[in-house]
Amino acid sequence: MVEVIEWVNPGEDEIIWRYPNEVIKWGAQLIVHEYEVAVFMRDGKIYDVLGPGRHTLTTQNLPLLYKLVGGSNSPFKATIIFVSMKQFQGRYGGETQTKELAPVKYYGVYWFKVADPVLFITEVVGGQSLYDASDVTKFIRAYFNEGMMKHLSAYSIVDLFQNLDMVSTQVKIKLMEDFRRLGLELVDVKIEGVNTTDEWRQRLFWLMQTGNAQAVMQMDTVKQVAAELGKSPGASVGTGMVLVPQLFQQPAQQAPAQPYAGAPPAPQQPQQTAPSQPAQQEICPYCGKPIPPGARFCPYCGHEIKRCPNGHIVPEGAKFCPVCGAKIE
Repeated sequence: MVEVIEWVNPGEDEIIWRYPNEVIKWGAQLIVHEYEVAVFMRDGKIYDVLGPGRHTLTTQNLPLLYKLVGGSNSPFKATIIFVSMKQFQGRYGGETQTKELAPVKYYGVYWFKVADPVLFITEVVGGQSLYDASDVTKFIRAYFNEGMMKHLSAYSIVDLFQNLDMVSTQVKIKLMEDFRRLGLELVDVKIEGVNTTDEWRQRLFWLMQTGNAQAVMQMDTVKQVAAELGKSPGASVGTGMVLVPQLFQQPAQQAPAQPYAGAPPAPQQPQQTAPSQPAQQEICPYCGKPIPPGARFCPYCGHEIKRCPNGHIVPEGAKFCPVCGAKIE
């Protein structure tokens, strides 16, 4: 009876399948379906690759193996691995840190396929001794996650939350090169969401509002001062009224140098009136979306917008306004 070698009913997520019998007879029928290839290995080395079709194993279509067995027509020993060439989908998720060491959680989906079966078998299946489809899938997911963690750590937290599409495109390009080394083609990557801690979400709000990291550090300093003042009931009110507003004052500009004695007075420059500035757009500290100036509630997430007596938005739990220093009742 003629031996038939075929990958029957492969699973939706199965990338490879290893034929269980390693003793192959000449004249056996090898059936390779569309979007598959059959790779012949022996002693960890790849010898022949057959594409889709019905093949009778002869010395003509397996010349390297025939030469290896010394031209004998007796059954020979070899490992046959079927590789699926279709497109696969994988989900990912993990944690990393941004350039500012802000903790970030991320998740999404990616699509890939085998582009070079010989390189893929060499680097992953044979190189990692992974002959089970589930082990191969786990390895690819871990490999992708490791690359995603490394590449996302090169961006700032503002980039991740304001320019996620740009970051996704740039990270995809870098990951494509990583996958190419394994004989894989990374078809597409989608970052579905990123998140951070409540503390960094507050900092992110002020970074997006001011575009100035120094302002965020200033706000953190005020929080620390307010917390320390709160520990001393006798000094908290009076000291806070004096100290906290000073933390937000900008350094005084130096007066222009006076001319030397006897010199003619410098011509006075005509004063220019600054053009009126349009009302600055405000941003919801909870969802990060723009809100109308003076809004009491966010029209997107519904949160109440907390303000100081002078109308400035203040972060949750603040005791003093980080803009004017007014005490929050």
